[in-house]
Amino acid sequence: MQTLRKENHSSVSEFILLGFSSEPQSRVALFTFFLLLYVITLLGNGLIVALIYLDARLHTPMYFFLSILSVVDMSYVTTTVPQMLVNMVCPRRAISWGACVAQMFIFLVLGIAECVLYAIMAYDRYVAICFPLHYSLLMSRLVCIKMVTICWSISITGALVYTVFTMNLPYCGPYKINHFFCEVPAVLKLACADTSFNDHLDFILGFILLLVPLSLILASYACIFASILRIRSSQGRLKSFSTCASHITVVTMFYGPAMIMYMRPGSWYDPERDKKLALFYNVVSAFLNPIIYSLRNKDVKGAFLKVLADRGTAQ
Repeated sequence: MQTLRKENHSSVSEFILLGFSSEPQSRVALFTFFLLLYVITLLGNGLIVALIYLDARLHTPMYFFLSILSVVDMSYVTTTVPQMLVNMVCPRRAISWGACVAQMFIFLVLGIAECVLYAIMAYDRYVAICFPLHYSLLMSRLVCIKMVTICWSISITGALVYTVFTMNLPYCGPYKINHFFCEVPAVLKLACADTSFNDHLDFILGFILLLVPLSLILASYACIFASILRIRSSQGRLKSFSTCASHITVVTMFYGPAMIMYMRPGSWYDPERDKKLALFYNVVSAFLNPIIYSLRNKDVKGAFLKVLADRGTAQ
């Protein structure tokens, strides 16, 4: 068995990513659409990072975490979309074994980091609303840095476990991945071995990396809403609700599809549905994040107008 594993492993030099439609006209339309989406995502998230860096009023824990989320989103889409765009214009649509491993690992690191970041951001709002007098102490710069360090440690560890246990399986031809990138569930379908252990492992990891952060988010917002309802001023309640609404929106968009993808039984695998779900929590959520945070956030809009005014005065 070990010999067979080595032979199969060594024989895999590349995979073929089937992606989306193979019709030339459809590929051109999809290429144009996803290229525009990718560019707008980079510009939108890049703008948020720049505004937070330039405006001293945004140098707070909330915006520190938001800037990291924007960097993660830019990296997240860059891991998958350029490869997808190349495959839309390249007939072979091949990806080497090493590139597939790297793409899977980096994608997982960034995806897990986003899960944990959402939980950290929910905790930040919990402290800000429920313990406003102790906020600067509980969310000091050192505490924020420690939280981000823990976030990346969890992400790298989780991604390593996923990647190692997936890519060490024996793979037999044809090496055609019915997806637009090397995602774990799609790659597992090519394994010529029993993947029930991987299914159980993926569920356990999904519980730890998806359900645990989501539970912390829900607990934080239960406390937040209870605290908001005790505010006597209707204007104060509205302001508190508005600061949380954007975060709740992006959490819902991200966690729903990700949980369906990584916590369902392997027998429920549907390549066309999975590709759409992956697009939603990878590409669409990263595209919408800067729009949601900027349109619903007076501080970000104020910083943008201030930068424009400063540039106008300088000219």
